[in-house]
Amino acid sequence: MNLYDLLRGLHILAVIAWMAGLLYLPRLFAYHVNATPGSEMDLTFQTMELKLYRIIMGPAMIAALVFGLGLIWVDATQRLGGWGFLLEVWMLVKLAGVVFLLGWHHFLGAARKRFVAGTNTRSNRFWRATNELPFLAAIIMVLAVTLEFGR
Repeated sequence: MNLYDLLRGLHILAVIAWMAGLLYLPRLFAYHVNATPGSEMDLTFQTMELKLYRIIMGPAMIAALVFGLGLIWVDATQRLGGWGFLLEVWMLVKLAGVVFLLGWHHFLGAARKRFVAGTNTRSNRFWRATNELPFLAAIIMVLAVTLEFGR
């Protein structure tokens, strides 16, 4: 079995799980906005959001990063002949997307804590409007890698 193909497959699976959470959590927030703080519905949303964030999103993010770093290592040491590819346009776009997704992940985590504290100030319109940002980032990242922008 080829190590690169194994890492690539595991990376894709981890990213799918992470993206599912990044796309679903803002949708939960959009509905959560309408719940009365302290109500049964509020507590149900808090439980759903916590489990999604900690049990699915967190481990999937870590797995995606570990497998992605493994792919970089294999590329640099066995496939592409050095670390120079990290400065190519396609890889810089991919890495910028990763930084965005990490930031968005932590932004959502902070928003979840604001819901728990009863201090959320964002509307359901905000959450619906920003819901697709990770998917837009994913489109750009996938195209950057598959088309190798700049080559």
